[in-house]
Amino acid sequence: MTSHPAFPPPPGARAYRLRTGRGEFAAVDSSPGEGRDVAGVVLMLPGFTGSKEDFRLLHEPLAERGYRLVAVDGRGQHESDGPEHDETAYAQRELARDVQAQAAALGVPVHLVGHSLGGQIARAAVLLDHSPFLSFTLMSSGPAEISVSQQQRVKLLRDALAVMSMDEVWEAIRAMGPPEEVGGPARGFGDEEQMRRRWLGNKPAQLLATGRQLCSEPDRVAELAAVPLPMHVLSGAYDDTWPVPVLDDMAVRLGAHRTVVEGAEHSPNAERPLPTAHALADFWDGTRRG
Repeated sequence: MTSHPAFPPPPGARAYRLRTGRGEFAAVDSSPGEGRDVAGVVLMLPGFTGSKEDFRLLHEPLAERGYRLVAVDGRGQHESDGPEHDETAYAQRELARDVQAQAAALGVPVHLVGHSLGGQIARAAVLLDHSPFLSFTLMSSGPAEISVSQQQRVKLLRDALAVMSMDEVWEAIRAMGPPEEVGGPARGFGDEEQMRRRWLGNKPAQLLATGRQLCSEPDRVAELAAVPLPMHVLSGAYDDTWPVPVLDDMAVRLGAHRTVVEGAEHSPNAERPLPTAHALADFWDGTRRG
């Protein structure tokens, strides 16, 4: 079934609902041109308050490199349904099982990419079972909880959600200007009404549960380092959510490939999409050669 997205899909991509063993998830899917070989399939997970549209500027350059990109909204996020008030539905293990189901629905092993919160959910999925994945890229996603300054901002959001409607919280966010983890990189991709529709698509329970996860995530780098997958840590040159030296250290601990995208901050996928796409494709090409 075709969805009717708040944001039109980028050229060459289609929006639909990905049917899985754990329900349907809104997806935007693009492939190389007709007659071209597919070098690999990529599954991308957005961050807190984000959506599949956060990757819209990566579709065309990755298709040019031969990669099929499937970006999804997580459970209770933007255009994917989920319970309104049941936070247990958004426990990290449940979200990780969703990722496993999404990969299974695509029918082939995939290159997994998670941005920010999406990276921590993706990490949990890899630790459950790494066999559906060809590689794992943590994009602007760190080893444990977010920085103190971002924890304070997420707490403000959680406190607001406890006493205000989603509409009222949206007006407050617009008035104060969104922090890095509240508002998402797609805020520059659409007009005010599109962004408001995206915000209102989020389920309050999902925001409360995942906000709590961001502020309390333990360091699981040692567990992840034991997983036999090629790994990649990609970030901008500055990041207030997880400082860049923290991401550098995580990459060393993982034995991971490391990319720093100059001129980008927390969302290199949106701020510097071409060098980000090229760095991703170069890494995946390297795993094929390996």
